[in-house]
Amino acid sequence: MGGKIRFNVAKFGAKVASQVSKFGFGSGNNLPGYVFYKIAGKEALKDLAHEMSIGPILITGTNGKTTTTTLLIKLLSADTKIRKSFESNTIHAITTGILKGDGDLGVFEYGIRNKSYGIPDTVQRLIDPVGVVYTTISREHSQVAGVKNPFEEYVDAKSLLSQGMTRGVVISNADDPVTANIACNKRNDLHVNFYGLAIDSINDIFESDSPNCPRCGKKLEYSQKFLNHRGIYSCECGFKRHEPNVKLVGADFKPDNWDLTIEGNLYNYTNNKDISFEVSINVPPFGFHNIYNTLASICTYATFTPKIDNIENTIKEVFNNLDMSFIPPGRFEVVKLNDKYVGLGQGDNGDAAKINALFMNQYIDGPLEFIYTTPDENEEEIFEDHLEVIKNLNPDHMIVVPGRKSIEKAKEYYNIISEEYDNADFYPLSYDKMDERIRKLVDLAETSDYNYVIMTVCGEEQEMWENIKQKLINK
Repeated sequence: MGGKIRFNVAKFGAKVASQVSKFGFGSGNNLPGYVFYKIAGKEALKDLAHEMSIGPILITGTNGKTTTTTLLIKLLSADTKIRKSFESNTIHAITTGILKGDGDLGVFEYGIRNKSYGIPDTVQRLIDPVGVVYTTISREHSQVAGVKNPFEEYVDAKSLLSQGMTRGVVISNADDPVTANIACNKRNDLHVNFYGLAIDSINDIFESDSPNCPRCGKKLEYSQKFLNHRGIYSCECGFKRHEPNVKLVGADFKPDNWDLTIEGNLYNYTNNKDISFEVSINVPPFGFHNIYNTLASICTYATFTPKIDNIENTIKEVFNNLDMSFIPPGRFEVVKLNDKYVGLGQGDNGDAAKINALFMNQYIDGPLEFIYTTPDENEEEIFEDHLEVIKNLNPDHMIVVPGRKSIEKAKEYYNIISEEYDNADFYPLSYDKMDERIRKLVDLAETSDYNYVIMTVCGEEQEMWENIKQKLINK
């Protein structure tokens, strides 16, 4: 079968698969991409991606991918037609997003845990992105499919998504030394736009060791820490934080809403010119971590929108009408139960756990109970990060529950915690009886004697955390 004929047959097959997937058959929402891939072959993905005259944008990182992607879709959709997919971890999901959409730009979330499963270099070569966006990179899954996944290899896998790029723009968090280093390594090949904070009123309340320099391995020096490893840093080897192209320059943090002022001086790829803007927006009090997601989405939008005269108005229109529904299912938020504040949601890795704790800290004005859902076997490094968060919050009462499968490992983590906290309890709730686990966690939050409760860390976003949230919110 000729290449062009095979390509068209593959697109037709994908269209049929799209209709089939609506009825719940096949492999679900990614079936069209899988069918195209099997019929046309993986090399045909290059031709498919090049149907977008501007090109695809890929969003990756440890935390913030889905939220940044969601906000970016809102922004770019106001100016032009786009193709899109989010919560994607396979090349078939991206392919499906390209096939189902119509537009010259594509916005695709892409999660990468390691090289073998994420195939980032293959994705970059086949999809040929004009933009790769890095949110933040921190220690996450210490093993994947039972195989150790060292942090250095995890970072390397993330960097491969942009390493082979010869066109477009890399967009990176300037305040994160890991993502900033990846972007700096591409500055001789293409444009790089950085985003970050430029205010004094955001400071990390937790004490933590400074990370090592991603260039030379020595300890970084920080003049200001914003959030965990994000801040203003430098190293004796010469590596230092880059000045952000898009930055938060003003903030008024009120109880019910926040006023944010953002400046931009950056390169717009679509129009091939430097641009500038300044905009003030009013948003819900959605946590400091979502300021970074806001900056990432605005920086990427301003980099790729074809309508540069619309930038300030579009940003205002999207963010001034934002409510908390933009937060993805299962993610952390604070709900009020009568006179009780309960912060709950997923926070698998140490960075996310700290973000959740900082978010909850805005509400704490009295004794705190921490309901901790543990990591699993071979995730001791993740537990160490969690323990640091627990110690910094210093709760008055601890409840420890398995967050994943191993009750035995959860008990080991509990024993370590109970050495630090005499007032700690353990509930051996089974993963296989998820309904019972959910009911008990809801009951623990509802019947707590404390007015401030944080319930977070490990567990499935949809199956566990979103169920718990909905049961509490709908009480």
